[in-house]
Amino acid sequence: MYNNTSNIIICDHPLIKHKLSVIRDQETGTSEFRTIMQELAMLIGYEAMRDLPLNDVEIRTPAEIAKCPFLSGRKPVFVPIMRAGLGMYEGIIKLIPNAKVGHIGVSRDKKTFEASEYICKMPSSLSDRKIYVMDPMLATGGSAIAAIDSIKKHGGIDITFLCVVAAPIGLEALHTAHPDIKIVVGNLDREINERAYVCPGFGNAGDRYFGTESLK
Repeated sequence: MYNNTSNIIICDHPLIKHKLSVIRDQETGTSEFRTIMQELAMLIGYEAMRDLPLNDVEIRTPAEIAKCPFLSGRKPVFVPIMRAGLGMYEGIIKLIPNAKVGHIGVSRDKKTFEASEYICKMPSSLSDRKIYVMDPMLATGGSAIAAIDSIKKHGGIDITFLCVVAAPIGLEALHTAHPDIKIVVGNLDREINERAYVCPGFGNAGDRYFGTESLK
């Protein structure tokens, strides 16, 4: 249904597929789940940040003086959608430790699945920064749409959304609502169930990451 385009990228790296299989397993414990989630975020982040700008800077290596590429422009902004997005943030911040960080809290009604924002804290001057929004699962798309609506209201323009797994209905909804943003997906799963969980998915990402609910 979705081929990789300029603004929808579905990753196909073997390491992503393998690590995703590990966290899909309900026998995977909290500690390993956290570690693998962070590693997946880093791998997906590499793909998402291919277009970061570079500028040649003259430095002295042990052998000679050379012009070498360094990241240029204003620091990017990482925005985890709380609370599950915090698990991806812990991995991605290792890629660019001096990045700015925003936070968005979005809750979802358990009956209607409607998303509503309860907190939004953003760095200043979003309009000239690359912004990376992250949430492990894109199910209906409601939380991602609400979060990106809010970021745009705060002046964000250059936005990329990262998730570990997405359901086709959620990916379609997000792309329709915000066709201008880039979406990078670790894996396109089959569907969502009656509880609006991605299938096969890996359960409730927040509960599994923070160890707040048993899947037994």
